[in-house]
Amino acid sequence: MDRGLILRDVTITKGATPLLTVDHHIRPGKVLTVMGPSGVGKSTLLAFITGTLALDFAATGTVWLDGHDITHAAPHKRRVGILFQDDLLFPHLSVGANLGFGLRPGGTAAGRQAKVQEALEEVGLAGFGDRDPATLSGGQKARVALMRMLLSEPCALLLDEPFSRLDATRRAKVRDMVFDRARSRALPVLMVTHDADDAQAAGGAIMTLGD
Repeated sequence: MDRGLILRDVTITKGATPLLTVDHHIRPGKVLTVMGPSGVGKSTLLAFITGTLALDFAATGTVWLDGHDITHAAPHKRRVGILFQDDLLFPHLSVGANLGFGLRPGGTAAGRQAKVQEALEEVGLAGFGDRDPATLSGGQKARVALMRMLLSEPCALLLDEPFSRLDATRRAKVRDMVFDRARSRALPVLMVTHDADDAQAAGGAIMTLGD
């Protein structure tokens, strides 16, 4: 079985206009960075992988994850995690409850709470479980969003310019944390960005669109 995320002859069009073509195998723990200006189809590629492609786009090709063809699977069954520019934390839930939302169904209440506490400790936020997300800094929110996604136990990670709203210091720290966690969990990573520093920090292959 070919592990990792495989984009096999994927072509995305809008009307009669081809936007991009990708054929790549992202192996566990490795990163493919897709670069290019706004409007070239970077985020549209992520939408195709997650099963949320807008109706005004069309796509051909297949998406394989750990040996399974997920091209037509329901979005919630694809086991693909994604981080966006915005942290998208639920404002009506505490930090701990936000993390608990990411957990897969099942287990005891005590066991689930223990996983939440372990996640907070892993990213240096022990004791933050009862905090209102609005009281967190941008870097802290990014860490909570990352751990919420990882608690869902994804088999691949998509990054949609998730560092772009952070200042330079926080950006470097959060970026390193994201890639370290992905490598430690052997997750294939597909990142879209227009930032060369992010691409360099990611390592791995780089594909440039819109040239």
